[in-house]
Parts: sequence; structure tokens; C-alpha cells
Amino acid sequence: MEYTRFIHKLIPGICICLLSAFAAKSQQSRPNVIYIMSDDHGYQAVSAYGYGLNKTPNIDALAQHGVRFNRAFVTNSICGPSRAVMLTGQYNHLNGMIDNDRQFDSTQNTVARILQGAGYQTAIVGKWHLGTAPQGFNYSCILPGQGNYYNPEFIEQGVQRKIPGYVTNITTDLALTWLDKRDKNKPFFLIYQQKAPHRNWMPEEKYYHLFDSTTFPVPATYFDDYSTRTRAAHEQEMSIARHMDPAYDLKLYSALPDSIKGLSGDWRYIYNRFTPAQKEKWNQAYGPGNDAFHKAHLSGKALDIYKYQRYIKDYLRCVQSVDDNVGRLMTYLKENGLDKNTIIIYTSDQGFYLGEHGWFDKRFMYEESLRTPLIVSWPGVTNTTQVSEDMVMNLDYAETILDMTGTKIPASMQGKSFVPVLKGQQKGVFRDAIYYHYYEVGVHNVAKHVGVRTNRYKLIYFYENKEWEFYDLEKDKQEVNNSYSNPAYKKEIALLKKRLVELKKQYKDNEVIAGLE
Repeated sequence: MEYTRFIHKLIPGICICLLSAFAAKSQQSRPNVIYIMSDDHGYQAVSAYGYGLNKTPNIDALAQHGVRFNRAFVTNSICGPSRAVMLTGQYNHLNGMIDNDRQFDSTQNTVARILQGAGYQTAIVGKWHLGTAPQGFNYSCILPGQGNYYNPEFIEQGVQRKIPGYVTNITTDLALTWLDKRDKNKPFFLIYQQKAPHRNWMPEEKYYHLFDSTTFPVPATYFDDYSTRTRAAHEQEMSIARHMDPAYDLKLYSALPDSIKGLSGDWRYIYNRFTPAQKEKWNQAYGPGNDAFHKAHLSGKALDIYKYQRYIKDYLRCVQSVDDNVGRLMTYLKENGLDKNTIIIYTSDQGFYLGEHGWFDKRFMYEESLRTPLIVSWPGVTNTTQVSEDMVMNLDYAETILDMTGTKIPASMQGKSFVPVLKGQQKGVFRDAIYYHYYEVGVHNVAKHVGVRTNRYKLIYFYENKEWEFYDLEKDKQEVNNSYSNPAYKKEIALLKKRLVELKKQYKDNEVIAGLE
């Protein structure tokens, strides 16, 4: 009798333990997801894409076991709006973040909030740049605004503190610390976002002299005269030759600055963030070259080319630290047994001009800024190198992440999961056209525009200027010949205008645009 009573008491406890163990195993069996977004990292500067500028072995390693997308695009090529699209799966006219002057409504539905509700631990570390405090995250440690390269402040769980060192390394330190401290019985979703290689391109100390002996070929369109283009290309303010700040962007202060009198306010602020030891090493690296530059009295094309070389070298030096830190993260995952069940997504908030058309920055719907790097490594699914030519968008990221984790996708999201592409199960064309809308006028003076891109053609309407541009991407990959007035393309242009209106309506963009509808 006593034995029977003992068994009756024991069985419920055993059941509870078994159920708890099953639940824990079920939680752990769901994949972890790490979403890596660097800022302004052009696909041209990821060596897996084959442009030959630099070497990014750690990012390339993701592509060796994943899918590299050759045609991943954004809805609006600018930092904050792109991040908002990724989080919400909605165009900016619906999520409210149409430009960098807005503040993101963090109370709205996001991929992080949905995964948190589904039992995931969620964290955001690094650049946020959305103006409001993150919500939907169990942990947040973000840079205020754009952040600083050296000795940056971070806002950790609402409390700001300054951390000595280089921002790219610190961001990774913080991410790894959170991974160490997380609840290891639950799956996690980590958004890990680097400041680099955002303007003003300040390299890590160990890379000050990387590329010193390299002369990079000037892009074929560096001296583009925009002869077939509309006003927008002529009126932009993002030219390397004409619009880069000599001190802030190019670090061409006139002498070793024991006194930095006369330098731009932005550069004075940044320079004064250095510790004395950091200032000394910086001056040792940049001072001799600056002195030689000022003695050379360059002008004309020689000066324009010099500016390009200074820009591209600093930009790529910053990328090198990003790649190093991707390697640190991957090593951590392997050493902690997380590499077999953690999906890695590597991307940028948009593309970036690396001298093409003579430009830096992004914004325009031309390929270099419209297109972003995207590599997805999914253990057990993407085990060999795959290359996709399907047209996907940052609009699809939230839906894809939810699909990967077996989480329901809200009907309010406007993109679609590209899991079938990742699994090699996509039947037919994933997307036949993309819709683009750029809103911000002010910084860099890029005119507002909407556009549509198909497999072969692109149509752009600068609607405040009431001017059109059309490109045959098969015959004009560099987009230097605006063929809008070419009668040979009359039929294609008419079809694209119709498709543009259809997509605008499909995505519920209700702004009235004169000359379009």
C-alpha cells in the first residue's frame, strides 16, 4: 500500500520533469538567428562578390556555406528608413520612418517583438539609429545616434556609459558578453549592427597603414559628366571631388595638430575624443602623408584621384575590422557549440558608392546604392556555396526570419519569405519587379524619386523635378545612358510606367504624385 502511494506521488513529478525537459529541448531545437548589419557596406567591398578591391575572408566563409544574393535590394536607400523596413516588413510610408529626420515608433509590431512573444530571447547590440529606445528586446546596448569610432558611448538598458577602445571591436565584445550571459535554455535572436564603415571612415589603429602601397583603379565612371541624366544627378552634393570635407572626411588637416585651430567643427570634436596616446599614433600615421600632400599642390584630375585614393583606403580599412569581428563571432559560436543551430544573416542597411559616378554615400536608385550585400548561412539547409539571382528586398527579411523559426508571419507585413529560395525549392520567379521610394531632400541634395526595377529594365521618376530616367541594364550596366527619350524603348517604358503604378497601389503608397497617376 505504501509502495502504491509512493508511486502515485512520484508519477506526477516525473511527468512534470519530462514535460519540462521536452519543452526545453523543443525550445533549443528551434534555430538561433544572428542578424549582422554593417552600415554602408557596399557589395563591391565584400570579396565574395568578386570585385577585387579587398579581402573579407570571414564574411566569405559565410558564403561558402550559404546563399549569396546577387540581387538584394532596398526600398529606400538610407540608414534609418532601411532599418525600419527590416524590423517591420513594411514600406516606410506605413512604418512612418520615411527619412532620417523621423523617429521610429518602437511600439509597432517588429520581428523582434514577435519572436520575443514566441519564446525567443531578443537582443540588439550596436548601431540603432532610429531615434527612440528599442522595444521588443530583452537586452539592448546601442550607440546613441551615429555613434563614434573611438571611445564611443553606448546606452545599455537605458543607461549611457563611455567605453574606451575602437567601436567595431567593442560592439562585438558586448554581443559576445550577452551571448555568454543569456538563458541557455531558450533560442535567441541577436541583431548585431556595426557602425563601420559609415562616414567618416576612421580605421582601427592596426590598419592605419593597410593599402599604403596599393593604388586602386579609379572606377570607370569616376569622371562621369551625367550628360544624359536629368537635373538630379547634376545637382547632388555627394561628389568625392567637390563635396568631401578635407578634414572630416579626408583627414587632410594642414599640419600635425598640436593645435587644431581652423579645422572643421566636426573634425575638432572627433579628434578631441582621442586619448593622448591615440592622438600620437593617429598623427604618426596621417601626418607625413598630409604634409606631402600639401607640398605637392595637386589640382585638377590629379587632386580628384588623390581624394579617391584617400577615401577608398580608409573605407576599406574600416571594412577590414568588420570582417575580423565576423570571424570573432564565428569562432565563439563554434567554441560554444552554437554553430550547428545558428542562422547567420550578413547584410548592410543599403549599398554605397565607392567612387562610381564620382560619388560617395547612397540614396539614388542606381545599382550601387539600391543593391545591398546579402549572405545567408543556415546550417543543415545551406551547406554548400549557392548564388541566387532572385530579386529579394530588405522588405522580406522579417518574414524570412519568422519563417525560418516556425513563427507565424503577420498579414500586415508586405514582403514575403524567401525560405524557398534558401532551400532550393523556389518555383518560378520569386519577384518580377521591385518598387522604390526615396523621400529625403537636404543632406546631399538628392531629389525625391520613385522607381521600378525588373530583371532587365529600370525606370526612375524624379517627381518634384518632373523628369524621367530609363535604363536597359543588360546593355548599360553602369547606368550612364538615360534612354527615356529613345523611341526604341517606347513599349518597354509604357509597360514600366503601368507596373510602377500597380506596385505603388499594391504596397499602399497613397501619396499623390503628379505626372504618375
